[in-house]
Amino acid sequence: VSRVLLGRDGRAQGVALRDGTEVRSRVVLSNASPQLTFLELTPREQLPKDFIQRIQQIDTCSPVTKINVAVDRLPSFLAAPNARDDRPLPHHQCSIHLNCESSELLHRAFAEASDGRPSSRYLPAPLTSGCWRRRCRGPVTLACARARPMIELCIPSVLDPGLAPRGCHVVSLFTQYTPPVLAGGRPWDQAARDAYADTVFDCIEAYAPGFKASVVGRDVLTPPDLERIFGLPGGNIFHGAMSLDQLYFARSAPAYSGYRCPVPGLYLCGSGAHPGGGVMGAAGRNAARVVLEDFKRL
Repeated sequence: VSRVLLGRDGRAQGVALRDGTEVRSRVVLSNASPQLTFLELTPREQLPKDFIQRIQQIDTCSPVTKINVAVDRLPSFLAAPNARDDRPLPHHQCSIHLNCESSELLHRAFAEASDGRPSSRYLPAPLTSGCWRRRCRGPVTLACARARPMIELCIPSVLDPGLAPRGCHVVSLFTQYTPPVLAGGRPWDQAARDAYADTVFDCIEAYAPGFKASVVGRDVLTPPDLERIFGLPGGNIFHGAMSLDQLYFARSAPAYSGYRCPVPGLYLCGSGAHPGGGVMGAAGRNAARVVLEDFKRL
């Protein structure tokens, strides 16, 4: 989509594609971010200045780096070792959070990223979490005990084996905290990406020995990469911070939290709309219900 088509009456009438094709419709729902929808796809002259200003002020700063990994075996965790036949266990079907034993760990990682450095410092120290001591069969020593990155690990190929060859898996890593721009104004280069990914893998290795040796491929997407590839402002997967000043009646902008916008017939249905991002799909469902109600009057 290159732009939203508007009629002489200011109503949305469809969209124009990059190849020039026009798709006409009485209703347009945008799953793109508010910034892309209203600042790039919709003619600005059709929008109130105060509305444009509100959209421009949305905080989209994101500390997330996404790492996609291909491995040649199923990760085996010290807290719950794999079965002898290496079949996936219930925890392999879940989202596994690492380096989240305390709020202090998360704060250290956040503070380091606030100074323009991705969570990547090393300080050998034993893991002292009570739950791990009870469940692990041996001592666990984490290679990066200070400012360790928060890691959310999922293995999609456990639920959909077709994603990887037999015996292999794909691992999705949602990690924090990484600054969009490194200290001194330096952009992310390949060396910085590799260094951060190595840190993340070192941390996973402490929980799941053998993980690093199982890696056969990886794709590291920093905040600037997420913005460039997927059109996410600031690399923010939620289209804007999920902070109190950008939730409920203030999402996507005050007075426009009901999925409608100043352009009749144009609706916002993505993460930038109430109640925000995640995998619940609530914004899309709510927007659809609003459209169905309005459609009765079109």
